[in-house]
Amino acid sequence: MAKPSALVLRAAGINCDMETAHAFEREGAEVERVHVNRLLERPSLLDDVGLVAVPGGFSYGDDIAAGKVLAVELSHALGDHFRKFVDRGGLLLGICNGFQVLVKTGLLPGARPDGTPRHVTLTWNDSHRYEDRWVHLSVDPGLCVFAPKGRELLHLPVAHGEGRFTVADEGLIDELVERHQAVFRYIDTSGATPEYPENPNGSMGHVAGICDPTGQVLGLMPHPERALFPWHHPAWTREPKRDEGDGASLFRAAVQAMR
Repeated sequence: MAKPSALVLRAAGINCDMETAHAFEREGAEVERVHVNRLLERPSLLDDVGLVAVPGGFSYGDDIAAGKVLAVELSHALGDHFRKFVDRGGLLLGICNGFQVLVKTGLLPGARPDGTPRHVTLTWNDSHRYEDRWVHLSVDPGLCVFAPKGRELLHLPVAHGEGRFTVADEGLIDELVERHQAVFRYIDTSGATPEYPENPNGSMGHVAGICDPTGQVLGLMPHPERALFPWHHPAWTREPKRDEGDGASLFRAAVQAMR
C-alpha cells in the first residue's frame, strides 16, 4: 500500500520545515519539502498529496504583520487551488506562523453555513514580548481529524510574539466552541481559568488552535514538532518514563486520517 503523502512548504524566513517534515516521516508519511515558488509555478503539485503543512518561523520576516505577506501570496495565486484541495478531502495544517498564514488567507476559521464570513486574527501578545514557554492544552476531538483521539490534555511549547487570538464579535468564541472548532485551548491544570503565563498571549477564549467547519484544516500556535521525543521536554528526567512527547500524537492522527 502506498504511503500517505505530505507536502511541507518552504519560504524565506520559515525555519521549522525540516522538523515538521521529520514529524510526518516518523509516522509513516512520504514527505516532500517544496518552496512556495515551485508551488506557485505548479499548483498541480497539490493533486498528488493528501496533506499540506505551513510550518513555523518568520515568513518574509513578518515585515508587514506575522504571516501576512505569505498569506497574500497564497490567496492571490493559490486560493482556489487550496479550496479545491480541501473539497476533495485534503488536509491542511498551519503551525505558529503557518496558523497566522491560514487565518490571514481566510481559510480559517472558514465561513458560516450561510456563507457569511467570520472575522478573526492573531495579533501581538498581551505581554508585548516574545513568549517562549511550555503550555498545557485541552483537546476537543469532536470534529478535527488532527486532534489526537483519547487525549484530553497536551503539553507543548509555544514561541511567538503575535499569538493572541482575537475576534471581532465575542459571540464568535462561543460559536467556535459549540461547533467544536476550538480544537486546542490553553488550560490551567489546577482547574482555574488560565491567566498569564498559562495563557501566554492573552488569547480570547483561551484559544490556542482552531479548525475549519470540515475539520480538515487546522491551525495552532504551539509547536507539536518540538515535542516529539520525551527529551524534548525540559523536565523529562524528572517525569515518569515515556515513549514519546505529546506532539507526536497530532502527526500520527493526521497520517492515519490520510490512510
